[in-house]
Amino acid sequence: MTIPVTTVPAGTTTESSHSAVSWGAIIAGAVAASAITLVLSLVGSGIGLSLASPFSSGGSSLATFAIGGAIWLIIVQWASAGFGGYIAGRLRTKWTGVNRDEVFFRDTAHGILAWALATLIVAGALGSAVSSTIGAGVQATATLTAGATAAGAAAASSDAGSNATSYFVDSLLRPANPGTPPAGSTGDDTAGQVSRILLTSAANGEMSAGDRTYLDQLVASRTGLSEADAKARVDAVLKSVDDAKAAAAKAAETARQTSATIALFGALSLLIGGFIAGVGAAIGGRQRDEVDGVLPA
Repeated sequence: MTIPVTTVPAGTTTESSHSAVSWGAIIAGAVAASAITLVLSLVGSGIGLSLASPFSSGGSSLATFAIGGAIWLIIVQWASAGFGGYIAGRLRTKWTGVNRDEVFFRDTAHGILAWALATLIVAGALGSAVSSTIGAGVQATATLTAGATAAGAAAASSDAGSNATSYFVDSLLRPANPGTPPAGSTGDDTAGQVSRILLTSAANGEMSAGDRTYLDQLVASRTGLSEADAKARVDAVLKSVDDAKAAAAKAAETARQTSATIALFGALSLLIGGFIAGVGAAIGGRQRDEVDGVLPA
């Protein structure tokens, strides 16, 4: 009886029916990386809270606290990426009939995929927290806006203590003689007028010539100062207002630059984390093959 023999042309290769991607190992690595991120983040929060102090004389400074927190987040990110990649490489299915270079590439790809999946999981969790924070911020902004509108409407009343411009109003209307009560201090709308002038000028970006002349005369008549002294006091207070606005603008610009820097360094740190995950997976895959080769069949 003749047995048929199937010949394969020289130089041809057979394609494996199994996928080169071990999704079980990738998911396991991503879950492990996410869990490590959560645990180390809680540890860092505990350490940070133990070092922080509500008193200005004690505890770490704000800059030190921020730098330490950023460094810890980078450590957490890289450690979790390396651990997750190692798990993905160590748990993947052994590939037979594949050369060493292809095994190295597949292990690296498995580590990067595990890192990518873990990043999406963490980003989804953080996204929910950020959305809640943004929602709370929008609600707080709306509340503050409503409060500012109410304060502007209440500026016509004699109680200007809750108005945001009350300090500047007090500076303008302070009497020349502290022991003498200001004229018309009861039932007077002078403070309300000054508040409305300052609020309108702040909204328009500058004070009109008519408002400035009226304000000089009003301060002179209310405080008992000469016109020149009253004008000098108005100049000083308006300069204080401009300085406060400039300080707020500078703080906003500093916050913008800081946010941009954090975003760029965060992206770079993520890319480095992906590289570390690939290296960890390559190490784990090599150890898995070495151990499997030593153990008896």
